Amino acid sequence: STTVSNLAAALSLSGLRVMQIGCDPKADSTRNLSGGTGIDTVLELLRMKSGSVTLDDLVHQGFNGVLCAEAGGPSPGIGCAGRGIIAAFEKLEELGAYTRFKPDVVFYDVLGDVVCGGFAMPMRKGYADEVFIISSGEMMSL
Repeated sequence: STTVSNLAAALSLSGLRVMQIGCDPKADSTRNLSGGTGIDTVLELLRMKSGSVTLDDLVHQGFNGVLCAEAGGPSPGIGCAGRGIIAAFEKLEELGAYTRFKPDVVFYDVLGDVVCGGFAMPMRKGYADEVFIISSGEMMSL
């Protein structure tokens, strides 16, 4: 998440419109971009607000205008985090996030110890024209 946030910040400073979507149930991907505070996750808001969720509820502006969203995850011990990612992406698409914000670059910050196919959603469902895998040197990520 630190690497992704730094890349998002750097690309935003170069003039690109950047969106970062945290895909870890811990929902800590965008913390560095939002002044150290967490933002409400898509799944939390869907649980709390049901059908009345708006795009402004889900996407927040962080450092230098980087658009930040956190997918979140199910309550601990209940459900599949990968399925939560799918629900979050579907809601962002349904509300027109990519059309409204027109990002030049979208980062999907996927946790390093992927155990479920739902985390491959950005690649499988065509949310990206090109995919670059950026990894740290940690054994779990590799």
